[in-house]
Amino acid sequence: MTFSGSFETPQMTAPIEGMVVIEEQEVQPKATVDELISQLVAMGSYVNQLYTQSHLIHLNIEGPLFLPIHEFLKTQYDAHITQFDTLAEFVRSMDYLMPMCAKGLQGAYKNFKSVKSYDAREMLTVYTKNLEAGGMLAKNIGTLAKEVQAPDIENYAADLVGQMFKAAWFLKATLRD
Repeated sequence: MTFSGSFETPQMTAPIEGMVVIEEQEVQPKATVDELISQLVAMGSYVNQLYTQSHLIHLNIEGPLFLPIHEFLKTQYDAHITQFDTLAEFVRSMDYLMPMCAKGLQGAYKNFKSVKSYDAREMLTVYTKNLEAGGMLAKNIGTLAKEVQAPDIENYAADLVGQMFKAAWFLKATLRD
């Protein structure tokens, strides 16, 4: 006994009056764990570079606000090391590896903006912009984590967004005339 033809979809040549026709849309491929790991490693690279930048500004800053900025940047570079450790722990908890050397780690995020002047305002402006860009990277990671159903990473990314933008806000408030 065969059922050939009994499961075929009838072909419609024209929509029936009053019928809503929905056009097929290209479906975006779902995010993968590999993409999330790649973004976590890139974010790890980014916060590691923030660590170095904040530490060097901390050592080289001069001016009338030296003491409060010096102390603020010390808390920042300590925070960046903690952020790096947390991101690396997420990567390792998913049975992936972090880059083995500084060159490999820096290569995971190549568009980091460098400080090109010893002027206090310029150093802090570059660092502030990097903090904001880091906040946006963390937002993207949160979205990706949600898609792959990694709520722990999604929640941490949201926390990281807050940390980055709060630090940027403090610096902007300091830099305003």
